[in-house]
Amino acid sequence: MSGIHSERILHNYFRSSSSYRVRIALNLKGLSSEYRAIHLNRNGGEQFEPAFQALNPHALVPVLEEEGALISQSLTILEYLEERYPEVPLLPADPFARAYVRQLANTIACEMHPLNNLRVLKYLSGKLGLDEPQKREWIHHWNRLGLQGLEQQVLTSPWRGRFLCGDRPGLADCCLVPQLFNAQRFEVDLTPYPTLLAIAAECERIEAFASAHPSRQPDAE
Repeated sequence: MSGIHSERILHNYFRSSSSYRVRIALNLKGLSSEYRAIHLNRNGGEQFEPAFQALNPHALVPVLEEEGALISQSLTILEYLEERYPEVPLLPADPFARAYVRQLANTIACEMHPLNNLRVLKYLSGKLGLDEPQKREWIHHWNRLGLQGLEQQVLTSPWRGRFLCGDRPGLADCCLVPQLFNAQRFEVDLTPYPTLLAIAAECERIEAFASAHPSRQPDAE
């Protein structure tokens, strides 16, 4: 299967964790896309402009545009890519292992990441008036809570290999690496999570992960 697709567009932001997940997945599957940058801070946030809200009324990145269809929510995009382009799988064949991978991915994408999302942080510092140390404590608390559970879960998992599930990176790894990047950006102490760090290090040796890194995107600052 060729990864070249002239009608595949990824509307995203270089530092967005959810966008980062999708970039990794596209790379792992060998799927090319046109990169459309949506700056989440410039001019009050380009995600609020009418042109982007026509793509996603929720004003959130990423949005994958393919053959005229618009798909938002990063996990939905990953599942779509898995179903449509199964040649390089992101999910294992075993149904219990598949459930385990989805469980890890949802823990990161649904339990951890939303609490540290840009619009939440802006609400904390704006409407609720939290100062920078208070906001930083919020970020650290929710990262620690989630990472503690993930570390224990993965450490004792029968499916753990070089990656979160086995010896091939998959859907959950696409979520883990951006979350750890985000935690590091906010100076969360990651030393209590050696299992997660070791798996992330394995991922980052792979070009599909390395080339998806925020620092390597055309809109990187």
